[in-house]
Amino acid sequence: MIESGRDIELVTWRPELAADFARLNRAWLELYFTVEPLDEEYLSDPVGHIIAPGGEIFFALDGDEVIGTCAMIPRGDDAFELAKLAVTPAAQGRGIGRRLVEAAIGFARRRGAKRVVLVSNSGLGPALRLYERVGFEHGPVPDPRPYVDADVFMVLELP
Repeated sequence: MIESGRDIELVTWRPELAADFARLNRAWLELYFTVEPLDEEYLSDPVGHIIAPGGEIFFALDGDEVIGTCAMIPRGDDAFELAKLAVTPAAQGRGIGRRLVEAAIGFARRRGAKRVVLVSNSGLGPALRLYERVGFEHGPVPDPRPYVDADVFMVLELP
């Protein structure tokens, strides 16, 4: 367990939560974009693509219900990518996304990372504002883009 409070518990990867990781991410991807081949890789094999290389997946639990998730994917020796942040529509606006992001950043710090990066889309205003509030700054979008709809790149430098 990472933390609990306000009746929401944050936990890290458990194999029995793999289906929830895929379910939550597919739901928001299908709502706003499409599920791309890279998404399929992460969602179909989170252990092979995220956990085994040294990353982590975080979950927000409301009782037995998984209401949010996000992943930290290793990117070289000194960076992680914050990815796959998803919170159920009914749970949005309760600070759950922020708690997940803060837990993920804490993980990166404990692992000695110098930075956390992310890619997003300019149409996801609430998510972008969250990232900005926790200290991410905008940078140039990598070429090639990892996703068709990725038009935002952000970096959080860790002291």
